[in-house]
Amino acid sequence: MFSVIFPGQGSQIVGMGKDLYLKFGIVKNLFSEADEILNFPISKLVLEGPKNELDLTENTQPAIFLVGYSIFQLIKKEFNIDLNKANFFAGHSLGEYSALVCAESLNFHDALYLLHERGKAMQEAVPLGKGAMIAVLGVKIDEVRGFIQKFQKDITGVCEIANDNAEGQVIISGDKKSVDSFQNYLKENKIKFIPLRVSAPFHCSLMQP
Repeated sequence: MFSVIFPGQGSQIVGMGKDLYLKFGIVKNLFSEADEILNFPISKLVLEGPKNELDLTENTQPAIFLVGYSIFQLIKKEFNIDLNKANFFAGHSLGEYSALVCAESLNFHDALYLLHERGKAMQEAVPLGKGAMIAVLGVKIDEVRGFIQKFQKDITGVCEIANDNAEGQVIISGDKKSVDSFQNYLKENKIKFIPLRVSAPFHCSLMQP
C-alpha cells in the first residue's frame, strides 16, 4: 500500500532542508514565497535559527510544513515521481495539514497562513515553559494508562495520554510540573521515555481554550 506520511511538531531542527535549499531552485522559490506570505523571514529561521525561536509553535508549525511541502514538490517535479498516486495522505497532528495541501484539498498560501495563526492560538492557550510532552517507549497504551492512574493519585495537575503513535510509542502531555514528576516515576520503574521539543502541551485538556 502506497502512503505518504508527514511529521508533526518535535521533528524540527535548525538547518532542516538546507542542502535542498542550496541545490534546488524549486525549494528556494517556495522558501521565498513563504517569507512573502507570512511577512517575515521564516526561511532564515528554518535555515539559521535561533533554535529557541524555531521551537516556538507559531514558527514551528509553518516551518515544518514548509520543509515537508518543499520536499514533496521536489520529489514530484525534479525527480518525476507521481506521489499523487498514493492510496493515502496522512500526518501526525500538524502533519495533517501538510497531507491536505499535498493531496490538493488546501492550497499552500492558505495553509501557511493558517498554521502561523494556529500556532499563535495554541501557544496562547498555555504560556511558554508551562507545558511539556514526552514519548513513552516500549510499553503498550493500556500499560501507560495504568501507570497514569496510579501516578495521578499523588498530583493535582494535568498528565494525560495525548497520542498513541504506534505499538510501543505513547505520547504524554500536560503541565510541566506533572509531566516532570511522571518522568521520575518512569525512571523509578525503568521505563524509557524521550522529552519532545515542543513549546506547549498539545493534544491534552490544557489546549481546550
